[in-house]
Amino acid sequence: MDIVWSNFFIQLIAFGILYWLLSRYAFGPLLSIMEQRKQFVKEQLENAENSRKQAEQQYEEQKSTLQQARKDAYDIIEQAKQTSSKQAEEIVHAAKSEATRLKDEAVKDIESEKNKAIAALRGQVSGMSVMIASKIIEKQIDDKSQEQLVNQYLNEVGSK
Repeated sequence: MDIVWSNFFIQLIAFGILYWLLSRYAFGPLLSIMEQRKQFVKEQLENAENSRKQAEQQYEEQKSTLQQARKDAYDIIEQAKQTSSKQAEEIVHAAKSEATRLKDEAVKDIESEKNKAIAALRGQVSGMSVMIASKIIEKQIDDKSQEQLVNQYLNEVGSK
């Protein structure tokens, strides 16, 4: 295989001209477009990284907010339990106080009624004693008659 030197130089000159034309009119815009594409991809990667960081930050904020909400809910439940327990104790205490007050009033009422009954009985007994004494004085009777008379008046008082 023989090399034709004239063709070789023509091809070398044609390649040089083609290379010069390409570098002058094609490589500049092509490299510019490739550089723009490179910048665009770089910006997209940076935006994606920023978005990922923001998403992680929001996730952490939401996580802490959820934990705080759970803690607040737990605190509210505990406070409600304490309040209800305190109210229950207050209600029981009030009921005991009311029961004690009613019992004391009942005891006072019973004592008052007892005193009234004793006073009434004393009045009746003293009245009867006077009646018995006056009957006995009116009738001077023997011991057996006197005992019958006393029993008769006691039976009358007992039936009233």
